[in-house]
Amino acid sequence: MAARTPVLETFPALRAWQRKALVEYLRRRTEDFTAVATPGAGKTTFALRIAAELLGDGTVEAVTVVAPTEHLKNQWAEAAARVGIQLDAAFRNADVHSAADFHGAVVTYAQVGMAPQVHRRRTMTRRTLVILDEIHHAGDSRSWGDGVKNAFEPAVRRLMLTGTPFRSDDNPIPFVSYERGGDGLLRSRADSVYGYSDALRDGVVRPVLFLAYSGETRWRTNAGEELAARLGEPMTQDLVAQAWRTALDPAGDWMPQVLRAADARLTVLRNAGMADAGGLIIATDQQTARSYAKLIEQVTGEKAAVVLSDDQGASARIATFAASDQRWLVAVRMVSEGVDIPRLAVGVYATSASTPLYFAQAIGRFVRARRPGETASVFLPSVPHLLGLASEMETERDHVLGKPKESDGFDDDLLERAQRDDQASGELEKRFAALSATAELDQVIFDGASFGTAAQAGTPEEEEYLGLPGLLTADQVSLLLTKRQAAQLAAQRRRTADGPAQPAAAPTAAPPAPMSAAQRRVALRRQLNALVAARHHRTGQPHGKIHAELRRLCGGPPSAQATIEQLEERIATVQTL
Repeated sequence: MAARTPVLETFPALRAWQRKALVEYLRRRTEDFTAVATPGAGKTTFALRIAAELLGDGTVEAVTVVAPTEHLKNQWAEAAARVGIQLDAAFRNADVHSAADFHGAVVTYAQVGMAPQVHRRRTMTRRTLVILDEIHHAGDSRSWGDGVKNAFEPAVRRLMLTGTPFRSDDNPIPFVSYERGGDGLLRSRADSVYGYSDALRDGVVRPVLFLAYSGETRWRTNAGEELAARLGEPMTQDLVAQAWRTALDPAGDWMPQVLRAADARLTVLRNAGMADAGGLIIATDQQTARSYAKLIEQVTGEKAAVVLSDDQGASARIATFAASDQRWLVAVRMVSEGVDIPRLAVGVYATSASTPLYFAQAIGRFVRARRPGETASVFLPSVPHLLGLASEMETERDHVLGKPKESDGFDDDLLERAQRDDQASGELEKRFAALSATAELDQVIFDGASFGTAAQAGTPEEEEYLGLPGLLTADQVSLLLTKRQAAQLAAQRRRTADGPAQPAAAPTAAPPAPMSAAQRRVALRRQLNALVAARHHRTGQPHGKIHAELRRLCGGPPSAQATIEQLEERIATVQTL
């Protein structure tokens, strides 16, 4: 029996951006259409509505969805079935064709890459709409990109979806349009764009607070030399990578302290009205994921769900966790993109992955709003590169071909080398060894601005930030963070004023000790944030837009990454605006 045509009246009401993009799609009627929308905005619903429109008017007879993972295949098939579109998630290349009672199939990019001729024949047999979910994956390798191009060139329509920065390499993405800019570089062009800032304004996604933790780290290098550094301080990329690795070591004190803080934040959110709020720890590899699960059980007394690989059992564990009220999920990479667990509200970014693409995918797991006022909190190492990505959450990126690599960006290969032991040597003392690490809350990043001063883990000052109400609008978050920072500074001034009195016969007090570079940067960040807040109250402009304007005028990275000189220049500039 042939599959029934889906009934448009049964579809859920579309959001404003979905309606606008749908009208644009139906107006153009072009073969290729690229839609960029932030994670949580509803790309799946948008794509299925287009599929229903085209099936209903006879433009297409079949639908093929290409997804990055096996788990997402099932997620797509379930979402499609709810609106009357039957997609075969169990289709294998050996099947050649789907059964007649399906409208089409869901496959992975890997499947297409392995046998593009199978999917080309399927596409040529019936007029087909191809939905390419997270289309940047088609550039992951030449076999995947070439496979997608060869398989789906005969398609009547192709709809490309993505929710993250396209790519950081020069691999062109099939069916995506590129336009040459004034600088001579080719940039990807989307037909519909709905960014995080737009979705935040519309209440479609949650505001995200980033709680960055620094601390003292100590390790032994492959050469047997013992080194110590403060996480987040300016240093070479090699030292950053090794300090970062030391902090993430499950055997140190940094991770237990951060997990304890993250679980405390999760409790606050649950008590504030998100009774089923869940947390996700993103680990670098399977071994550390298991270790983090043990730490969480020690901290909370409750076992965490653990997802280690993209297999059928892992999909079932994700689905079970999504439908439960279990507190914590620990995963390596498969929960970083596309997986829909709306109750995730607290994250611990405990992975060495640091590309803008991966970071955006990971943070996208926490932004899906279910009710007004929900917020998300992500705990991360105070690493300059990550702080910059956190500060640029609202930045919209295109895929640029031929762009020179930036020398000041973080080198993922360098971090990967730092993560590996020297396997050529059997001497223990010549292998990298994390010796110790302690954690303290360095700053809170929200809307591109940095708030707060250093607070030791487990202190009342840290608890003040962990205890921020869980149901807040974006404006309320900014206001409370500003007030909390002001209260923190006032308390520090009171402690200084209430210090022990000088003896009566003592000479004039010695001048205060000069501040370290780290203390100077913190003081300048506070001053800059205070001036930006003052301008916000005068003009009504969001904090993030004011910071972005200062960066445009003065150059340089976000304030969380900026040097002392750059902060001083921005302070001088904002005073003249």
